[in-house]
Amino acid sequence: MSKKYIAGSAHAELIKYIEDKGYEVVPVQPSHEVSRPVADHADLFHCRMGTADDAPVVSALGGELSPGYPGEARFCAACTGHYFIHNMEYTDPRLLEATEGMALINVRQGYTRCSTVVVDERSIITYDKGIALPCEKAGLDVLLIRPGQVVLPGYESGFIGGTCGRVGDEILFNGDLSSHPDFASIRGFIRSKGLEPVWFPDWPLTDIGGIV
Repeated sequence: MSKKYIAGSAHAELIKYIEDKGYEVVPVQPSHEVSRPVADHADLFHCRMGTADDAPVVSALGGELSPGYPGEARFCAACTGHYFIHNMEYTDPRLLEATEGMALINVRQGYTRCSTVVVDERSIITYDKGIALPCEKAGLDVLLIRPGQVVLPGYESGFIGGTCGRVGDEILFNGDLSSHPDFASIRGFIRSKGLEPVWFPDWPLTDIGGIV
Protein backbone atom coordinates (compact mmCIF):
# COMPACT_ATOMS: atom_id res chain seq x y z
CA MET A 1 0.00 0.00 0.00
CA SER A 2 1.44 3.39 -1.02
CA LYS A 3 1.83 6.03 1.65
CA LYS A 4 0.78 9.67 1.43
CA TYR A 5 2.11 12.18 3.96
CA ILE A 6 -0.26 14.94 4.99
CA ALA A 7 -0.72 17.41 7.85
CA GLY A 8 -2.33 15.87 10.90
CA SER A 9 -4.68 18.86 10.92
CA ALA A 10 -5.89 18.23 7.35
CA HIS A 11 -9.64 18.13 6.76
CA ALA A 12 -11.16 14.73 7.61
CA GLU A 13 -12.98 14.60 4.25
CA LEU A 14 -9.69 14.95 2.36
CA ILE A 15 -8.04 12.24 4.44
CA LYS A 16 -11.00 9.90 3.93
CA TYR A 17 -10.92 10.50 0.18
CA ILE A 18 -7.26 9.46 0.01
CA GLU A 19 -7.84 6.42 2.21
CA ASP A 20 -10.82 5.36 0.12
CA LYS A 21 -8.50 5.34 -2.89
CA GLY A 22 -6.48 2.65 -1.14
CA TYR A 23 -3.59 4.69 0.25
CA GLU A 24 -2.15 4.70 3.73
CA VAL A 25 -2.33 8.24 5.10
CA VAL A 26 0.61 9.14 7.34
CA PRO A 27 -0.31 12.22 9.40
CA VAL A 28 2.50 14.67 10.15
CA GLN A 29 2.40 15.77 13.76
CA PRO A 30 3.37 19.32 14.84
CA SER A 31 7.09 19.82 15.36
CA HIS A 32 9.02 22.60 17.09
CA GLU A 33 11.67 22.28 14.35
CA VAL A 34 9.69 24.66 12.10
CA SER A 35 7.51 27.76 12.56
CA ARG A 36 4.31 27.17 14.51
CA PRO A 37 1.77 27.95 11.71
CA VAL A 38 3.43 25.33 9.46
CA ALA A 39 4.42 22.90 12.23
CA ASP A 40 2.72 19.89 10.60
CA HIS A 41 3.26 20.70 6.92
CA ALA A 42 4.37 17.58 5.09
CA ASP A 43 6.34 19.43 2.41
CA LEU A 44 8.77 20.74 5.03
CA PHE A 45 9.57 17.25 6.33
CA HIS A 46 9.26 14.98 3.28
CA CYS A 47 10.25 15.21 -0.39
CA ARG A 48 8.89 12.67 -2.87
CA MET A 49 11.44 12.10 -5.61
CA GLY A 50 8.96 11.89 -8.46
CA THR A 51 5.28 11.91 -9.35
CA ALA A 52 4.62 8.18 -9.12
CA ASP A 53 2.90 6.87 -6.00
CA ASP A 54 5.82 4.52 -5.40
CA ALA A 55 8.54 7.14 -5.92
CA PRO A 56 10.94 7.16 -2.95
CA VAL A 57 10.51 9.74 -0.20
CA VAL A 58 13.44 11.43 1.53
CA SER A 59 12.49 12.59 5.02
CA ALA A 60 14.07 14.95 7.53
CA LEU A 61 15.37 13.43 10.71
CA GLY A 62 15.30 15.11 14.11
CA GLY A 63 17.51 18.16 14.32
CA GLU A 64 17.93 18.76 10.58
CA LEU A 65 15.49 21.68 10.44
CA SER A 66 15.13 24.96 12.30
CA PRO A 67 12.29 27.51 12.51
CA GLY A 68 12.18 30.24 9.87
CA TYR A 69 13.80 30.62 6.50
CA PRO A 70 15.97 28.98 5.27
CA GLY A 71 16.26 26.44 8.09
CA GLU A 72 12.77 24.99 7.59
CA ALA A 73 13.02 24.90 3.77
CA ARG A 74 15.87 22.39 3.41
CA PHE A 75 13.55 19.60 2.21
CA CYS A 76 10.95 21.81 0.50
CA ALA A 77 12.03 20.99 -3.06
CA ALA A 78 9.77 20.28 -6.03
CA CYS A 79 10.80 17.04 -7.71
CA THR A 80 9.15 15.67 -10.84
CA GLY A 81 11.38 12.60 -11.08
CA HIS A 82 13.14 14.03 -14.12
CA TYR A 83 13.73 17.51 -12.71
CA PHE A 84 14.73 18.58 -9.20
CA ILE A 85 13.84 22.21 -8.47
CA HIS A 86 15.08 24.07 -5.41
CA ASN A 87 17.36 26.79 -4.07
CA MET A 88 20.47 24.60 -4.03
CA GLU A 89 22.17 26.87 -1.52
CA TYR A 90 19.81 25.53 1.14
CA THR A 91 19.05 21.97 -0.03
CA ASP A 92 19.81 19.32 2.55
CA PRO A 93 22.86 17.25 1.45
CA ARG A 94 20.94 13.97 1.87
CA LEU A 95 18.27 15.25 -0.48
CA LEU A 96 20.84 16.25 -3.09
CA GLU A 97 22.36 12.77 -2.92
CA ALA A 98 18.99 11.35 -3.96
CA THR A 99 18.89 13.42 -7.18
CA GLU A 100 21.43 11.32 -9.10
CA GLY A 101 20.45 11.23 -12.76
CA MET A 102 18.01 14.14 -12.47
CA ALA A 103 18.29 17.56 -14.08
CA LEU A 104 18.89 20.15 -11.35
CA ILE A 105 17.20 23.54 -11.63
CA ASN A 106 18.38 26.19 -9.19
CA VAL A 107 15.80 28.83 -8.23
CA ARG A 108 15.75 31.64 -5.68
CA GLN A 109 12.64 30.38 -3.89
CA GLY A 110 13.54 28.01 -1.06
CA TYR A 111 9.91 27.11 -0.38
CA THR A 112 9.81 25.56 -3.83
CA ARG A 113 7.39 22.69 -3.21
CA CYS A 114 4.99 25.06 -1.43
CA SER A 115 5.04 27.29 -4.48
CA THR A 116 4.72 24.58 -7.13
CA VAL A 117 2.09 22.09 -8.24
CA VAL A 118 4.01 19.12 -9.61
CA VAL A 119 1.73 17.77 -12.35
CA ASP A 120 3.88 15.23 -14.17
CA GLU A 121 7.54 14.63 -15.01
CA ARG A 122 7.70 17.63 -17.32
CA SER A 123 4.86 19.89 -16.18
CA ILE A 124 4.32 22.23 -13.24
CA ILE A 125 2.03 25.06 -12.12
CA THR A 126 3.39 28.00 -10.15
CA TYR A 127 2.67 31.64 -9.34
CA ASP A 128 6.39 32.42 -8.94
CA LYS A 129 8.15 33.86 -12.01
CA GLY A 130 11.47 33.07 -10.35
CA ILE A 131 10.52 29.40 -10.60
CA ALA A 132 8.66 29.57 -13.91
CA LEU A 133 11.41 31.13 -16.03
CA PRO A 134 14.30 28.76 -15.13
CA CYS A 135 11.96 25.78 -15.49
CA GLU A 136 10.77 26.90 -18.92
CA LYS A 137 14.39 27.34 -20.01
CA ALA A 138 15.11 23.81 -18.82
CA GLY A 139 12.28 22.43 -20.95
CA LEU A 140 9.34 22.09 -18.59
CA ASP A 141 5.80 22.98 -19.56
CA VAL A 142 4.84 25.68 -17.04
CA LEU A 143 1.48 27.26 -16.28
CA LEU A 144 2.04 30.61 -14.56
CA ILE A 145 -0.91 31.71 -12.43
CA ARG A 146 -1.69 34.66 -10.19
CA PRO A 147 -0.24 34.69 -6.67
CA GLY A 148 -2.30 34.55 -3.49
CA GLN A 149 -5.91 33.36 -3.36
CA VAL A 150 -4.90 30.70 -0.81
CA VAL A 151 -5.63 30.64 2.94
CA LEU A 152 -2.83 29.92 5.43
CA PRO A 153 -3.71 30.76 9.04
CA GLY A 154 -0.99 32.85 10.64
CA TYR A 155 0.17 34.33 7.33
CA GLU A 156 -1.21 36.86 4.86
CA SER A 157 -1.46 34.20 2.17
CA GLY A 158 -0.62 30.59 1.46
CA PHE A 159 0.96 28.91 -1.55
CA ILE A 160 -0.79 26.96 -4.30
CA GLY A 161 1.57 23.99 -4.06
CA GLY A 162 0.78 23.67 -0.39
CA THR A 163 -2.88 23.04 -1.16
CA CYS A 164 -2.40 19.90 -3.20
CA GLY A 165 -0.60 16.80 -4.32
CA ARG A 166 -0.76 14.07 -6.91
CA VAL A 167 -2.56 10.88 -5.89
CA GLY A 168 -2.62 8.32 -8.69
CA ASP A 169 -3.95 10.04 -11.80
CA GLU A 170 -5.54 12.89 -9.84
CA ILE A 171 -4.30 16.17 -8.44
CA LEU A 172 -6.16 16.66 -5.15
CA PHE A 173 -6.72 20.20 -3.89
CA ASN A 174 -7.51 20.92 -0.24
CA GLY A 175 -10.58 23.09 -0.56
CA ASP A 176 -12.45 24.99 -3.23
CA LEU A 177 -10.17 25.29 -6.25
CA SER A 178 -13.08 26.72 -8.25
CA SER A 179 -12.78 29.92 -6.19
CA HIS A 180 -9.34 30.62 -7.66
CA PRO A 181 -9.39 33.26 -10.43
CA ASP A 182 -7.28 30.99 -12.64
CA PHE A 183 -9.42 27.93 -11.99
CA ALA A 184 -10.28 27.30 -15.64
CA SER A 185 -6.63 27.47 -16.69
CA ILE A 186 -5.51 25.20 -13.84
CA ARG A 187 -8.21 22.63 -14.59
CA GLY A 188 -7.52 22.71 -18.32
CA PHE A 189 -3.76 22.39 -17.88
CA ILE A 190 -4.07 19.36 -15.59
CA ARG A 191 -6.58 17.66 -17.88
CA SER A 192 -4.32 18.29 -20.88
CA LYS A 193 -1.78 16.02 -19.16
CA GLY A 194 -4.26 13.16 -18.88
CA LEU A 195 -4.92 13.80 -15.19
CA GLU A 196 -7.98 14.97 -13.30
CA PRO A 197 -8.17 17.78 -10.73
CA VAL A 198 -10.28 17.05 -7.65
CA TRP A 199 -11.35 19.73 -5.18
CA PHE A 200 -13.68 20.17 -2.21
CA PRO A 201 -16.10 23.11 -2.43
CA ASP A 202 -17.16 22.94 1.24
CA TRP A 203 -14.12 24.81 2.58
CA PRO A 204 -11.67 27.48 1.36
CA LEU A 205 -8.61 26.59 -0.70
CA THR A 206 -6.10 26.19 2.13
CA ASP A 207 -2.35 25.59 2.33
CA ILE A 208 -1.72 22.52 4.53
CA GLY A 209 1.79 21.72 3.29
CA GLY A 210 0.61 19.65 0.38
CA ILE A 211 0.10 15.92 -0.05
CA VAL A 212 3.50 14.23 -0.40
